[in-house]
Amino acid sequence: MLHIVNKSPSEKNALDSCLRTVKKGSSILLIEDGVYGATKGTAAAGKLAAAMADVQVFALWPDLEARGMQDNVIDGVKQVDYAGFVDLVAADKNVQSWL
Repeated sequence: MLHIVNKSPSEKNALDSCLRTVKKGSSILLIEDGVYGATKGTAAAGKLAAAMADVQVFALWPDLEARGMQDNVIDGVKQVDYAGFVDLVAADKNVQSWL
């Protein structure tokens, strides 16, 4: 299953909710303000890094770049462009958006 998170972890609990329910082998895609969850040195980054033992984590490159975060992403997060976003959605039968 692909989980898409678009809210900042400092404003909403969407990432925390996602991390509580995500199953091993799933993927998480951070988009829009959700990319703040992958920023080094934050509490959310620590939780996300721990989850990466069981799930793949992706962040949308244009959203990272728009926020000036492209060089401050935790290790292991794969950065994808819009074509990569489409590929992730097309590859999974089930997609859950966390609002």
